Amino acid sequence: MLKKLLKEFKDFAMKGNVIDMAVGVIIGAAFGKVVTAVIDIFLQPLLDSLPKMEAGGTGFAGSLLSFLGVLVEFVLTALVLFAIIKAVNAAKQIGKKPEAPKEKPRTCPFCCTEIAKEATRCPHCTSELPKYEPKKA
Repeated sequence: MLKKLLKEFKDFAMKGNVIDMAVGVIIGAAFGKVVTAVIDIFLQPLLDSLPKMEAGGTGFAGSLLSFLGVLVEFVLTALVLFAIIKAVNAAKQIGKKPEAPKEKPRTCPFCCTEIAKEATRCPHCTSELPKYEPKKA
């Protein structure tokens, strides 16, 4: 019972989406510190130099700084997650053969209904069909 449960958990944890999400969350949390440092070092001095609308310290510059911090953190986190997931998906494709393009379904030349490739009569309009010849690649 426990062995089966562990196997199911392993199968669940090894699915691509779970791994992608875990990597994104971990990197996103670590990258949040970098974003906070960038805001504190570069943006805060610029915004602190703007005139404040209120004397209480919660003026326009403080509000703008908070908003810009959240916005920059969101955009950078999203970009990092995108890059990581793109890299993981590219790594998954290494060594795989590209899929052959699917052949278009055969249609009846008289009523344009989709029919089986081997059919000699159309099941819809009962017209006699020409013999099917697969297209050569």
